[in-house]
Amino acid sequence: MHSQYSSNAGWCSPAAAIHHRLAVACERMSTAPFLLAAKGDRAAHTPVWFMRQAGRSLPEYRAKRGDGSILDAIKQPDLAAELTLQPVRRYGVDAAVLYSDIVVPAHAVGFGIDVAPGTGPVCEAPLRCAADLARLRPFDPDADAPYVGQAVKILSAELPDSVPLLAFAGAPFTVASYLIEGRPSRTYEQTKGLMHTDSALWHSVMQRLVQHATASLRSQLDHGARAFQLFDSWAGALSRADYDTFVLPHSTAVFAALAASHPQTPAIHFGIGCDHLLESMFAAGPSVLGLDWRTSIADARRRMGDDLVVQGNLDPALVLAGVETACAGVDAVLADNRDEDGRQHAGHIFNLGHGVQPNTDPAVLQAVVDRVRECTAQ
Repeated sequence: MHSQYSSNAGWCSPAAAIHHRLAVACERMSTAPFLLAAKGDRAAHTPVWFMRQAGRSLPEYRAKRGDGSILDAIKQPDLAAELTLQPVRRYGVDAAVLYSDIVVPAHAVGFGIDVAPGTGPVCEAPLRCAADLARLRPFDPDADAPYVGQAVKILSAELPDSVPLLAFAGAPFTVASYLIEGRPSRTYEQTKGLMHTDSALWHSVMQRLVQHATASLRSQLDHGARAFQLFDSWAGALSRADYDTFVLPHSTAVFAALAASHPQTPAIHFGIGCDHLLESMFAAGPSVLGLDWRTSIADARRRMGDDLVVQGNLDPALVLAGVETACAGVDAVLADNRDEDGRQHAGHIFNLGHGVQPNTDPAVLQAVVDRVRECTAQ
């Protein structure tokens, strides 16, 4: 039996040793631009990373990834780690985001969901009644998806101290919409119908998905991730009243659980088309609010306070239009982030307002990174 020994404090348990190593790593990374900005502290430059930065826009990704479901690639820790590292090497971004998918927990517990290339998450038998909840059993990361933690451990050893790894999970509503609709939707008619016709079942489903998200994020953080993002990509389809009644309590539960188990860890909340929900999404408890391109950074701070830390929010379509247009878009985002003294507000993480599109030219994304650094270097 192996023991852990500290020359200063004598013997300590393996769990204590792990927490000690994480604390040391956290101290080393305290000057990482991403972590500073996430706390609202001034960094050497505005940090930048991209949602879906690891993906089909990269030729090295296409060469390595192969065909088939993304879930097959995620189950190979070495491959998942390599795909996570590719955009860090290419662009020099300030954060790595784990190569994974928001439906991993539901898939891993055997609900019957896959990610169809060109379509997205699909279920052969969507969740439509109480009996279907039995297929959505609680998620045990170590038993059900050990490959995720293994990939995180590899990345924690490979990444430089200045580049933290971001964990992520799907917010309960967005994952529920896939399980209930059975595939991506524009109307969410089945999801909204279940909310209003069987609220008891709805809340039971959401509580189970809170457990999935919380367990997944905790495991990723325990294995070395230094921040996390909760993706509620499709919450913008809801009215404010429906969001507050049917979604907010459950998203709040995720943030509260992670704040209790991993205090001071940067927590990002992001959704598409959610300008009408921003106050509620912020009330859920994140430390950073992700904005899409429809919301002005300055307006978000007017509404929620000047100390609001934001992430975003270049329109991905501008990146598709070429270097000149993309860089003009960067300038507009940075202008929107200026404080009352005309300086860049410290609480800003530069990102797109949604994910990188597959047909994006990597040279344009590199130009975006370079422009952000050039314009914000202290």
